[in-house]
Amino acid sequence: MKVDVLLGLQWGDEGKGKVVDVLTPRYDVIARFQGGPNAGHTLEFNNQKHILHNIPSGIFREDTLNIITNGVVLDPIVFRREIEALEAMDMDPTENLWISKKAHLILPTHRILDAASEAAKGKSKIGSTLKGIGPTYMDKTGRNGLRVGDIDLRFRSKYEALKAKHRQLLKLYDFEYTLEEEEKFFEGIEVIRKFRRVDTEYELNRMLKENKSILAEGAQGTLLDIDFGSYPFVTSSNTICAGACTGMGLAPSSIGEVYGIFKAYCTRVGSGPFPTELTGEEGNMLRDIGKEFGSTTGRPRRCGWLDLVAMKYSIMLNGVTRLIMTKTDVLDSFDTIRVATAYSVNGELTDRVPYDLEAAVEPVYTDLPGWKTDLTGVRSKEQFPQQLTDYIQFLEKELEVSIAFVGVGPDREQIIESR
Repeated sequence: MKVDVLLGLQWGDEGKGKVVDVLTPRYDVIARFQGGPNAGHTLEFNNQKHILHNIPSGIFREDTLNIITNGVVLDPIVFRREIEALEAMDMDPTENLWISKKAHLILPTHRILDAASEAAKGKSKIGSTLKGIGPTYMDKTGRNGLRVGDIDLRFRSKYEALKAKHRQLLKLYDFEYTLEEEEKFFEGIEVIRKFRRVDTEYELNRMLKENKSILAEGAQGTLLDIDFGSYPFVTSSNTICAGACTGMGLAPSSIGEVYGIFKAYCTRVGSGPFPTELTGEEGNMLRDIGKEFGSTTGRPRRCGWLDLVAMKYSIMLNGVTRLIMTKTDVLDSFDTIRVATAYSVNGELTDRVPYDLEAAVEPVYTDLPGWKTDLTGVRSKEQFPQQLTDYIQFLEKELEVSIAFVGVGPDREQIIESR
């Protein structure tokens, strides 16, 4: 048995949570392999919207085990809020949620350091979600971090030592702060104690030997990868398929299908290059129809046309075997749909993502006719208008990977299997 991986091919917000929820009945285990509460995975069913930040998106399916693995950074305050929201729905998440002992913890001072660092950058700020992600991963790689397994090993003294280090660092900034969330942090730690804390690398490899089906759920998107994204406007972890191996303790030979999710257009939150960004009426139209506001930050997303140069790059990095296109219905009103198929960089055509995306990058577009049809009621590929079928076939030819699912709305019933 192999582990299937599901990840985003753009700058995040592609709809990973919703698709994981749809695919979960096919799997025994759903495992989050990186990121933290900077993720906002939105699911909608029974006319209710649910947003998950730390917890895997399979949590609403009773017969599926969900695992927060070693690659995740866990905020006890956010985790507690998520658990309380699930309990308010008469769910008992302790039954089907495990946590890796090796997952690192986000302290209140990590969040303060994040805010202080971002404020100090001024106009050069990255657009951090201010959730403490970067400082936590810095402590992880700097070998100073606190892990879930530490809560049973002289935790308070370790916490105080790391807090003291952070307070020394904060003296470098002209930044006022309080530690009013410290009590909530320790309340969150007590909630974590209720859950099974395990060496998930052993458990996941055992499950593979027992032929359990596992889906690895990524957060953010490929173009935010710390190594291969639009650096420095990236997240602090490896969002690509290789990150699933280190984030879960699995060998590369364990990887099976790789599902790459993308929107039928592009969005980005925060700063950083965005070659196909639309800043006028069309961009506003995409934002309004698509309700493009960050589920974690609430910030309006920047919107633009689909970028196949960046998509091909993401597909190459991840070894994508199947594509999933979401929010196709957002394009229902457009007469013409534009797709960037190349870049002009300083007057020269290229199909590669340049090292310096701040250079004079101009997208070269192919125009396709819109379908001018309300897709939200469509429930099978046979109901697709011809222009949508043509659009899908155009993308499959360009990307050389089949589109297995098409999303036509926010509900789990609006994911159409097309292959």
